[in-house]
Amino acid sequence: MTATHSTRMLILGSGPAGLSAAIYGARAGMAPIVVQGIQPGGQLMTTTDVENYPGFRDVIQGPWLMEQMQAQAEHVGAKMMWDMIVDVDLSQRPFRLTGDGGDVYVCDTLVIATGAQARWLGLESETRLRGQGVSACATCDGFFFRGKKVAVIGGGNTAVEEALYLTNHTHDVTLIHRRDSFRAEKILQERLFKHHGIKVLWNKEVAEFIGGEGNAGLVALDLRDTKTGEISRLDVDGGFVAIGHHPSTELFVGKLDHDDDGYLRVKPGTSLTNIPGVFACGDVADKVYRQAITAAGTGCMAALDAERFLAEVDFEEGVAA
Repeated sequence: MTATHSTRMLILGSGPAGLSAAIYGARAGMAPIVVQGIQPGGQLMTTTDVENYPGFRDVIQGPWLMEQMQAQAEHVGAKMMWDMIVDVDLSQRPFRLTGDGGDVYVCDTLVIATGAQARWLGLESETRLRGQGVSACATCDGFFFRGKKVAVIGGGNTAVEEALYLTNHTHDVTLIHRRDSFRAEKILQERLFKHHGIKVLWNKEVAEFIGGEGNAGLVALDLRDTKTGEISRLDVDGGFVAIGHHPSTELFVGKLDHDDDGYLRVKPGTSLTNIPGVFACGDVADKVYRQAITAAGTGCMAALDAERFLAEVDFEEGVAA
């Protein structure tokens, strides 16, 4: 049996952005519904140690943090739905969205917090060692590799920025690129080449992430020369895959404005998209910072923007009546 769910605020995504929007929306009396999507809890559900989220002296676990956020959102009145949206109609308000089981969601405002996924190389050893020396976020995990040997894989802006950032923690950074030139902006390349703590390995790609015995985690990379096919080994403590991110915006292609990389466009300093009543927050609209705390902050912004929007609509409808 399918059902229709109506709400003043529908939130797509249950990471830090979506759950923060839910907390603020519920406290404002909008009884939000959160459609949790394909990865409930977002990227933090695949993160182990979290040491940079304010309010916790000791290291916390990513899944635990998301469990606490969800419990808080439910406590103040948000409703969680285990569903995945497959169709969106933003042509008129109230907006209508359809879940993959046929349920229909009707909402006065829509908050999009579907996030972005890091692109990975697709190696089995990469998947096995994620969180055990293999990461896709230097800002998140670089602190754990202070004074150790690390490698960054990639050749675009993300890779160069990650390599430069890691020099805050170690002077042994190797940047591995499968071509003989970078795609990164020239100014970033200049900064990289001037930095004595970074060395570059050209025409190399990762063939395998090598783990140590037992729970040792990553200990080395097997590298394949892209010209000769020769395999060499590089001893490292950490490997950062930096080949970009993919925002989860497929549902909104042709329906909402987005940039060339697929990230939703918002009015600067707000969460407002080009359609009144639709708001975007978190990594789906942020290609620069991509942190749990910034996602949570923009989730708050989206809820406040939605509350103001509804207040204005209610006032205008009251005057018209």
